[in-house]
Amino acid sequence: MKSVLLGMSGGVDSSVSAVLLQKQGYKVYGVTMKLYGGEDEREEACCGLSATSDAKRVCDKLGIPHYTINFEKEFKEQVIDKFINEYQNCRTPNPCIDCNRYLKFGAMYELAKKLNIDYIATGHYAKVEYSEEYKKYVIKKSHAGKKDQTYVLYNIPSELVEHIVFPLADFESKDEIRKIAEENNLAVAQKPDSQEICFITDNDYVNFLEKHNIQGMKHGKIVDTKGTILGKHQGLHRYTIGQRRGMGISSSTPLYVVELNKGKNQLIVGKEEELYTDTVFVKEVNCILFNKFTEGLEVDAKIRYSTPAKPAVIHVNEDGTLVVKFKEKVRAVTPGQAIAFYIGDILVGGGKIVK
Repeated sequence: MKSVLLGMSGGVDSSVSAVLLQKQGYKVYGVTMKLYGGEDEREEACCGLSATSDAKRVCDKLGIPHYTINFEKEFKEQVIDKFINEYQNCRTPNPCIDCNRYLKFGAMYELAKKLNIDYIATGHYAKVEYSEEYKKYVIKKSHAGKKDQTYVLYNIPSELVEHIVFPLADFESKDEIRKIAEENNLAVAQKPDSQEICFITDNDYVNFLEKHNIQGMKHGKIVDTKGTILGKHQGLHRYTIGQRRGMGISSSTPLYVVELNKGKNQLIVGKEEELYTDTVFVKEVNCILFNKFTEGLEVDAKIRYSTPAKPAVIHVNEDGTLVVKFKEKVRAVTPGQAIAFYIGDILVGGGKIVK
């Protein structure tokens, strides 16, 4: 019997994953990572106070061994500190991507190896299957449509792919998942999804950053792309590319944040057409499908979770960074965010947007 270590957040997705893995014949072990604690720990977060107790109750009901492992130190170093540093440098990060690479598919895989467990699994909406074309296991989009989560998985080390199981790959709606939970009398069947960043306890990232006294919180000038002063900003960490409201300025035409200039401490605004570009610069790249990215590779590229992928061509610099040329312009490219690449439904890899 093959064994699998399942990351369990106490939510309905990972709980139903346990049910499905058992039905598929795996010997299942559950693990809940304690990632963030302290007096402001949020109970409903995926790593919060209720996660361990809910996950353990599910495991007890299903007869599954359950472990709770403390990864607070690793989480602080690999996720929280990076999150703060990105905002200090006027970039908008996606901490879930770092958490996936270093904790959920990094530390958890190392734990599975120590326990002599064959596979690791999570409740992500994604798929792993063997590709005859590429002669290897690949990550593919799930059947979940807009809920597909392959975008946040681009950073997984390629050598892990063949050791991953995604039990929810073939489900199209959350209603199906909740129905399975109810049929198996799981108490988490109607537990709400965790939508926010787990360590931002009040869903106010500005307050979190200011509590941590990040640099670059000084007030400064708001200027248009021609340099005309329009007002004052309240600290560049409060703004992101594409933002329209909350700047405290008025104009006869709508103005959007088009750049955060750290050197001059300026918030630069412009018309909507100034948000569009066909060129994106990418660093910290990870290629899952191939050994490395090659010059002229044609892909579909996705610049944020909520927008569809669009056709593009990858150009490779000598230092390994990428220049991605879109066939049509894309809106509000945001430094610090991820870009993920696909060939058809297969995840090729991705990187972090520079500009």
